[in-house]
Amino acid sequence: MEELSDNVYRFILSNIRDEELARDIVQDAYERLWMNCKKVDAKKVRSYLFTTAHNRMIDMIRKAKHEQKADVTPEVASPYHDDQYSDLSEVLESALSELNETQRSVLLLRDYEGYAYKEIAEITELSESQVKVYIYRARLAMKEKIGSIEAIV
Repeated sequence: MEELSDNVYRFILSNIRDEELARDIVQDAYERLWMNCKKVDAKKVRSYLFTTAHNRMIDMIRKAKHEQKADVTPEVASPYHDDQYSDLSEVLESALSELNETQRSVLLLRDYEGYAYKEIAEITELSESQVKVYIYRARLAMKEKIGSIEAIV
């Protein structure tokens, strides 16, 4: 069970980049699992936790966006320093952060966590074909934002 909570935590953290908030979301997911333990099939615990955490994360992101609209601040400098910038991790994180919530979530679940399309569909409450489209579009957007790997390294 500890490995499962680590996976949920990493997934949420990679989406929101806030350790404390990620811990809170994982804790909320486990609390909801505990409250609904008689309703949740033991075989579906993994999917239930990811789905619950994902939905809670989306709620928090939407709430934060709503609060930000009231406090509009000008954009700061671009995360890309120059053409010779070589911190691949930062470049990838920056490109990921520019994806919308759904694209980022499905891409991370597929490429980072290794979930099958069907599992991602259950977690995100999308159809399997929608998941495939979002992943395809996210990968295209990432490729466009990053360019060729040779340009980064």
